[in-house]
Amino acid sequence: MASAVQLSDYAGAALRALRRETVRTTHALPAVRMLTLGGASPAAADIANPAIRTGSAAHGAAILDGRFAFCGDVLDTGPDGDPWTSAAPSRTFAAHLHGFSWLADLLACEDDTAADRAGTLIDMWIATYGGWNGFSWAPEILTDRLHAWLSAGPSVFADQPGRTLSLVRQVRHLARTARLAPDDLPVLRGAIAVVMAGLVYPGLSRSEARGLALLKQEIPRQILPDGGHISRSPEAAADVFIDLTRLDQMAEAAGRALPDCVHRALDRLGPIVRFFRMTDATLAGFHGGGEGNKRAIETALSVNNTAKRTFGFAPHSGYHRVDAGGASIIMDSAGGPAGPSSANAHASALAFEFSAPGGRLIVNCGWSPDQPPSWRHAVRATAAHSTLTLEETSSSRFVEPGWKRRLLGARFSDVPGQVSVRRNEEEIGVWLEGSHDGYREVFGLSHRRRVFLAADGGDLRGEDALFRPAEDGPPEDPETHHPFAIRFHLHPGVRASLSRDAMSALLVLPSGDGWRFRTDGGPVRIERSVYLAAGAPPKRTAQIVIQGEAEPYGAGERPPNRVRWAFQRLGRVGSATGKGE
Repeated sequence: MASAVQLSDYAGAALRALRRETVRTTHALPAVRMLTLGGASPAAADIANPAIRTGSAAHGAAILDGRFAFCGDVLDTGPDGDPWTSAAPSRTFAAHLHGFSWLADLLACEDDTAADRAGTLIDMWIATYGGWNGFSWAPEILTDRLHAWLSAGPSVFADQPGRTLSLVRQVRHLARTARLAPDDLPVLRGAIAVVMAGLVYPGLSRSEARGLALLKQEIPRQILPDGGHISRSPEAAADVFIDLTRLDQMAEAAGRALPDCVHRALDRLGPIVRFFRMTDATLAGFHGGGEGNKRAIETALSVNNTAKRTFGFAPHSGYHRVDAGGASIIMDSAGGPAGPSSANAHASALAFEFSAPGGRLIVNCGWSPDQPPSWRHAVRATAAHSTLTLEETSSSRFVEPGWKRRLLGARFSDVPGQVSVRRNEEEIGVWLEGSHDGYREVFGLSHRRRVFLAADGGDLRGEDALFRPAEDGPPEDPETHHPFAIRFHLHPGVRASLSRDAMSALLVLPSGDGWRFRTDGGPVRIERSVYLAAGAPPKRTAQIVIQGEAEPYGAGERPPNRVRWAFQRLGRVGSATGKGE
């Protein structure tokens, strides 16, 4: 294991916390707000303001009726109620509410009153929180709100000087405080929001200059050379790609030039977003990300002339991808990210997702910010991923609750010191062989995984092994055995049934395509699981589990320390609903 927290991390987090508290304290004074946020309200430029992220009309209809449902909680205000004077069910709910990401849903509602209700809700917010509020003006919440308000455009803000004045005051504040967001992604998205506002309102040139400076600083730091985001989250990369695409469209419409780093980032982001898409065009669920906004990703890809190159290894992001016969596998082949970005990362070393032409088959539990926060810590653990877990311990450790977590956030404290994956491509298929030492320090064993996908995409074979590195010498107690579990979480659309001898299982996709799972390490168990990557509410699903007890020594070349398994395509066998043809 390697420590992921250094003394400099404590100093940096303490300084950031102090600066945030200073901002909250000083901006409680009217004189400070007048000095930093005041100024004339500029007129909006007549430029295209594309809303790439479109909302859900069904969710919008519920909001129109006064029913706000986020993060597993509900606030019902009635059709004409004021949500800003009602107690929020939770802090996470309040952050979602004040972030206004639901505004796109309301505006997507096919009702003539939707735009008026959107404006009324904004006016109510301004009346209650428009002057100042330490919580709702926090940079990470303010960033979401400005993206939502700018996307609403003229339908809500045209000929509305009060709303425009509030928006530009918030832009001025975010331009000064975006870098104080608790992790990396909101900092970059905050810079993008400020520059967008500068394009829409040319009078915000000073704030726009601050946003551009932050953009030039954060894009090279956060967007890796292979296009991935520093957090290693596929959805984070997609979110930045969507936002930068919209920014680029707005700049082109305004006849303005953006820094070269924006276009270089777009050139890298497009291919990596394609890399992370599974056969159903949704994203693989790794490191705090979910399936993503499928329509927005499609739109961003369609308007960008980024190269449609294909590649199998993203070395900086730390993933391998294999495509064969319409099937795809993506494997996490690196340790966790470092610093603030690991606050949302998962202990998923050597986990993989697998999708076939008939649909997604093997997944991780994933995550979406719409989910109840009570699930957050559980789905970050190794057991929530399709990989091996030793003694129900995660391959990466998290900062323990207490003052350290309050200061640093729930980031990684320790990560595997070595995660390596080798790739071997042959005519018959592709081999991936990887290992990590996340269990070596505590249990004296390392995990090795070998995966093979046949050239026709119909045969996925694997081997998981636990071995003691030779240089560690003999174990202290050779009689101690370590229980392990190998999990394969199934997509909610897959129906699973065990064979009579419990050594294999039949898996049926929604398309009716059948797959047979076999192992030499049985018996196999089918247990309950949950899928959170598709957004709320959590979806029930199942997982295939192989359990065993590993010996504390050996090279992992024989049972019980070695388990072989395979997924083999059978053809059309029925439907996942249980109904025949």
